[in-house]
Amino acid sequence: MPNSNKPGGSRAGASLRRGAESYGRDAELRAAAALEADGFVILARRRRTEVGEIDLVARRGDLTVIVEVKARGRAAEAAETVSARQRARLLAATEALMAEEPGWFGAELRFDVIVMGRDGTLRRIIDAFRAGD
Repeated sequence: MPNSNKPGGSRAGASLRRGAESYGRDAELRAAAALEADGFVILARRRRTEVGEIDLVARRGDLTVIVEVKARGRAAEAAETVSARQRARLLAATEALMAEEPGWFGAELRFDVIVMGRDGTLRRIIDAFRAGD
């Protein structure tokens, strides 16, 4: 019998993590579809770099958008979860990606956050932060 006092030790905890992961993946799929409907081409989903993961990389013309997707009970809660530490990680991952895939980056670079509430409502925060914020 698993020890429920250990992280990941209970079946209920594992089930909740799987549910949260599924919810997060659904949010990423819906966010990508919304970007495509807005004329963007999705270049990458869940792109791993040596310093972190980028949820979505999208491009429209000379604009490349790095997108952090958050899913929570309410969209407002999700927006509040993008911490300074996460922004720094995302900036570092973007720099690594620029070195790996220079052709993906045009004249403009923007960081957006797309949040999804439990009701499926998506909200895009355009230009959510900038390098140096």
